[in-house]
Amino acid sequence: MWIPFIFQFITLFLSSVFLVASSEGLDQRINDAFMPFAEAWEQLILSEVPLFGQRIPVVLIILLTGALLFTIYFGFVNIRHFGTALKVVRGDFDAVEKSHAEAEGISSGEVNHFQALTTAVSGTVGLGNIAMVAVAISIGGPGATFWMILAGILGMSSKFVECTLGVAYRDVDANGTVFGGPMYYLSKGLKEIGFSRLGKVLAITFAILCVGASFGGGNAFQSNQAAAQIIERFDITGPAAGTLIGVIFAILSGIVIIGGIKRIAKVTEKVVPFMAILYVGAALFIIFSKIHLIGDVFSEIITDAFTPKATIVGGFIGVMIQGFRRAAFSNEAGAGSAAIAHSAVQTQFPASEGLVGLLEPFIDTVVVCTITAIVIVLFNQEGAFVYGDVINGQVLMSDGSRLGGVNITSLAFENSITGASYLLVVAVCLFAFSTILSWSYYGLQSWQYLFGRGKFSGLTYKIIFLCFTVMGAAITLDAVIKFSDAMILALVFPNMIGLFFLFPKVKVEFKRYLKLIS
Repeated sequence: MWIPFIFQFITLFLSSVFLVASSEGLDQRINDAFMPFAEAWEQLILSEVPLFGQRIPVVLIILLTGALLFTIYFGFVNIRHFGTALKVVRGDFDAVEKSHAEAEGISSGEVNHFQALTTAVSGTVGLGNIAMVAVAISIGGPGATFWMILAGILGMSSKFVECTLGVAYRDVDANGTVFGGPMYYLSKGLKEIGFSRLGKVLAITFAILCVGASFGGGNAFQSNQAAAQIIERFDITGPAAGTLIGVIFAILSGIVIIGGIKRIAKVTEKVVPFMAILYVGAALFIIFSKIHLIGDVFSEIITDAFTPKATIVGGFIGVMIQGFRRAAFSNEAGAGSAAIAHSAVQTQFPASEGLVGLLEPFIDTVVVCTITAIVIVLFNQEGAFVYGDVINGQVLMSDGSRLGGVNITSLAFENSITGASYLLVVAVCLFAFSTILSWSYYGLQSWQYLFGRGKFSGLTYKIIFLCFTVMGAAITLDAVIKFSDAMILALVFPNMIGLFFLFPKVKVEFKRYLKLIS
């Protein structure tokens, strides 16, 4: 009975929003009215405690504590079994898994290991890898790169745990459709060990937050930033420019997401490698074109990690926090969102997908974020901007002006490759599009957990989701975007509580899988 009410509410809200789009003054008044609530929510999620002379977000402490615990408990699975994870993605053990499934007379799942990985990677590799890395380096200096890499490596263990649990506690209906993610391992897993009520509360909390995050940070924010880049780079004018771009994004996204996880996986397995080759290829070209400076850059990164030259509060502890924060917020290890995509994999061995999942932070943070960071540090060898002087995400340039993170990265590319800023626009659009696809699935799974798995329920969510795609590109409600982005980080709290209770289950599944492939 909730769906018609919610649908009516959202319809009225979106109608008012598009009416607002024609009135800049009203748009600003709505933004100003909602901003105090958005800022209060953001401050709650990013609440800080004093530690080592610094104020550190509680969510970051939880993420890093969990990542370190899981890394040690599972015998450095992120390093010792990295090669095994590559073999699983490559399909080296598919025959063994299939043989076991046939012998047991069981079969479930909708996508293969590689498709599950690309779907999850498309949700984490996004605009944060382009824009926010530049901000993190600008604040913390080159040394932030070192801590970012370390945090990414630790985060691999968290992904291993949550993706294993995602498969272990998933539901599969009579049609073979998979329903999985933190909602299921929180409710079913905690019930299994005697905490039924806690599990239900955490599962519902996660689902509500995930739906909100899918509309905002995983959708509206992505189309907004992509539209802004297209309009700015190609100097497009007109009051309906953003709306038109949003409609195009919505149509392309709708064609894909209406087909469900199988169609999303088929698209992401093609888009993700392409966008990785496009972006990483251009970045590597820049790096190799300045190979004579690479030795100095790496020396600067390592030295600055402990003796920073940036005028950052807290010295090397402050730099460490910047690196850890960027990595944790970029790869979403511990947030649980990726476990939703991984749970749809075709396997009877949950730990096999846990191994695949640990590759995600490596790709997102250790590879893509690090390459971006190196390009930024190379760009600043001649003092293009000032380390440690960032206000509201705006970096102080050497000429006295201030630019946002995505523009810093754009300048870094353009400085080395003429016309590369246009290539970056293509990369931004691909990153945004792939993120929208993945988060549509995350949000749908959470929505159906709350409101049922019927066709009407699913269609209702998809329509609302696509409306937010257009809305995000059409207007700029900073408060809504800030609120929604904080909801992604809020997922950490219910998810990590569950992981701290359930990680021994992962050990059992891991031993079972290693026995199969040994």
